[in-house]
Amino acid sequence: MTSSSPKTPDATKQVRSPRSGRPNDPSGASNRAERAAERRAAIVEAALTEFIARGFTATRLDDVAKRAGVAKGTIYLHFKDKESMFEELVRTALVPLVNRIAAPQIPIGTVRDVIEAFAATFIREVANTRRGDIIRLIVAEGPRFPAIADFYYREVISRGLAGMRALIELAIARGEIRQKQLARYPQIVVAPAIVAVIWQSLFARHSPLDASDMLRVHLDLIFGERSET
Repeated sequence: MTSSSPKTPDATKQVRSPRSGRPNDPSGASNRAERAAERRAAIVEAALTEFIARGFTATRLDDVAKRAGVAKGTIYLHFKDKESMFEELVRTALVPLVNRIAAPQIPIGTVRDVIEAFAATFIREVANTRRGDIIRLIVAEGPRFPAIADFYYREVISRGLAGMRALIELAIARGEIRQKQLARYPQIVVAPAIVAVIWQSLFARHSPLDASDMLRVHLDLIFGERSET
């Protein structure tokens, strides 16, 4: 007489939820999260386009929703108002960039090399792109909406200046910079970046600006001209 082995559950069968009786679908939540993230990104992109075209004051959430292809109510699932939407633009487009300099590593090469590399990235990724439009919007709208200016200062300016000051102090300690008072005014070092952003929108059609060359001249004034050898 042979004994039959106990039947084991078929591993290929779906496990059903004890409450709903429906198969558990781990990928379902993931897909919903992905779709929500895509909608949020579409809203942010549409908001940027509307802000650039109309300015902060004239931009309406209805227009953002229409451009994003979502219902206006969907916006409120992600953002409470225009201000929080604008903050998201800053947080996603500019904060990661400034974080590169906010906590700089001790450079292997010269401090000037580090600043030049960061400035080149800024010119490539901000001054000549729509990220620059965000900065121009803050310059234009900030006085009327101090909360936006405060947020930008806290998230971008203060971090960037702290990182730049640390680099300047390191350059002074190494003897790369002789003017010790420069550490009090890191704004001087980053000034060409702001000039490039503003110039690009206002005067480039009249007098194109080579921002990279301007930066090299500016750093020559601070660090001294590079040796030809």
